[in-house]
Amino acid sequence: MKKILVTGGAGYIGSHTVVELIKNSYEPIIIDNLSNSSENNINGIEKITNSKIRWYNINCINLSEMDKVFKKEKNIAAVMHFAAYKSVEESIINPEKYFNNNITALEVVLSCMQKNNIKNIIFSSSCTVYGSAENIPVNEQTPLKKAESPYGETKQIGEKLVLQEKINSIILRYFNPVGTHHSNLIGDYSKDKPSNLVPILAENAIGKRKTFKVYGNNYNTKDGTCIRDYIHVVDLAKSHVAAINYLLKKPAKYIFNIGTGIGRSVLEIINDFEKVNNIKLNYSFGKRRQGDIEQIFTKTNLAKKILKWEAKENLEEALKSEYDWQINKNNEKKN
Repeated sequence: MKKILVTGGAGYIGSHTVVELIKNSYEPIIIDNLSNSSENNINGIEKITNSKIRWYNINCINLSEMDKVFKKEKNIAAVMHFAAYKSVEESIINPEKYFNNNITALEVVLSCMQKNNIKNIIFSSSCTVYGSAENIPVNEQTPLKKAESPYGETKQIGEKLVLQEKINSIILRYFNPVGTHHSNLIGDYSKDKPSNLVPILAENAIGKRKTFKVYGNNYNTKDGTCIRDYIHVVDLAKSHVAAINYLLKKPAKYIFNIGTGIGRSVLEIINDFEKVNNIKLNYSFGKRRQGDIEQIFTKTNLAKKILKWEAKENLEEALKSEYDWQINKNNEKKN
């Protein structure tokens, strides 16, 4: 059983990926200090997979502590690096937090890999690296423009750091993950207030947020609102398994976009959410938000061709699971 070290493995995407790794006979070891996640996800993973998880509660920017883990855990086949702050909105307000954490954590991971002769990494990147791309849909050859947020900039820098190392790597550029595992036992426990659309809709639906703003309805799109590529988090998790399978067989350097290939507007997502959950949401239109781009979605040909991966989950199911997840999470807090 091959060992995979998963930084940020108790987070939203990390926890879903750990479940898929176990299902595919890998042995994940989690490093996560719960600064933006919860031990509930560790417990959830264990329930879903009926297995005990090895987990180190340490900060990825702590070089000496990280090095101890790398030395203790012999024969690590690869690292999956998720550990990073992820809010575009917050990164604009507090850029230092993002540069200090997202860049330093990756530098520490790469240093530990080098010292311990680990040659494979899957790096969690983002479609924000494209900035305001001129041609939509984007593909992996689309030129990277200036990032529209410090978060996007940390991902651009992160990709450069990974590519300049003498290691094998797959960089996965995620589009917009939504939904939760069908068990509802793991999900997004981010400590910060959600700034992503679908969690905001779900908070409004359960009454946690009385109203919300749609930022901008005067974009040059079909209904004036921003367009994004929304991918079920379970599909995203499965892309990491496809990536590690491929990297261990054909070691080199690769970049893949991970999305559905379908662009949906903010209003379309709101309407779908209302329909699938049989609920009316309370929102108003506001000014455009700094850091938001007009539209982005991706071609998925390369991941399909090379990794033999494609998104299969249903968006409606993702929107339903997000609503159920918020209800569960709210009940947890009350109990």
